[in-house]
Amino acid sequence: MNIHEYQAKEILKKYDIPCGDYGVASDAEEIKAVVEKMNLDAAVVKVQVHAGGRGKAGGVKFAKTREEIFSVAEELIGMKIVNEQTGAAGVIAQKVLIADPADIQQEYYVGAVIDREKAQPMMILSPEGGVEIEKVAATSPERIMTFVIDVDGSVEDKDLEDAAMFMGWNGDVAEQGKTVIKNLAQAFTDTDASLLEINPLVLTKNGDIEALDAKLSIDDNALFRHEDIAALYDPTQETTLEVAAKDHDLAYIALDGTIGCMVNGAGLAMATMDVISLYGGKPANFLDVGGGASKEKVAAGLRIILQDKNVEGILVNIFGGIMNCMTIAEGLIEVSEEQDITKPIVVRLEGTDAEKGKKMLADAAMTMITADTLAEAAEKAMVATKTARK
Repeated sequence: MNIHEYQAKEILKKYDIPCGDYGVASDAEEIKAVVEKMNLDAAVVKVQVHAGGRGKAGGVKFAKTREEIFSVAEELIGMKIVNEQTGAAGVIAQKVLIADPADIQQEYYVGAVIDREKAQPMMILSPEGGVEIEKVAATSPERIMTFVIDVDGSVEDKDLEDAAMFMGWNGDVAEQGKTVIKNLAQAFTDTDASLLEINPLVLTKNGDIEALDAKLSIDDNALFRHEDIAALYDPTQETTLEVAAKDHDLAYIALDGTIGCMVNGAGLAMATMDVISLYGGKPANFLDVGGGASKEKVAAGLRIILQDKNVEGILVNIFGGIMNCMTIAEGLIEVSEEQDITKPIVVRLEGTDAEKGKKMLADAAMTMITADTLAEAAEKAMVATKTARK
């Protein structure tokens, strides 16, 4: 789960990481209250959306006068941000962050992630802040330093000393920087985050280290341990289909393809999308119904896929272990009885009660195409989709 920049900063401040002065507003009255409380005559105004690239999209603006703060903030509230991260639908900014401008001397990048290959938390540092870290990694990998974060969130003293030297920090600045790194690692661990980054972390001309931006993504599977963070969930930052999927406890991610996918198990879902791509298609979504889904959950998943206007065909790929294939069939039949499905659906059932599930689909006279292998299913989905276009 993602949260907004201002919410991430509130968490960072609990770990004694300076974040500068700022306020948040969602309408003209709140804008006025923030400006008057902070006594601002100039400000940086930033849309609050669950997406990066806000500056490039026009969602970050500098206001040089008090009057301009009002006009810019009102202009940005309600702005739609559309980029690679949001997809074509984009996301609407419901709020803006209004910050006192920092007098910046140097920008840095400090972040913590899970290293999937090594299966351990890792700190990433760079003296090249304010730009995408992926670009730095691609063009100047020598400008990136990494080290392991202990599972309890602690950081070795030697790593902190090496980090300060790598970032070019000395004296009091080095002490400030090391404290930020140490506390960021602890915050990352304590919140069960999958990503916590400050970009940029800045050194002001007054010699202070501050976090000017913050991004925090939490592992959904750990939210039960963080009710305070779970309460920050903002459904306005997700598509209608993603919200519906959450309501039914379905793992769903909208993509930009035309082949809808319903699968049980994340690994099988990834393999299914890979094979669809191998046969020249593009998956329209990632949808994992889980290992022990009910008929109602399966039906909800199919309804969600059918509501996606980009979907031209659907591939249902189920390997019944804990999941019973008859339950899958029941869910599919329920939806077919309540609406006229015109999009081709290819179904592959293997495992527990697969033959019984196939018979249920056949007896229900559903217009579905069956397949015995994943490759066959992907190929049939592509052929059926092309035929349906004609």
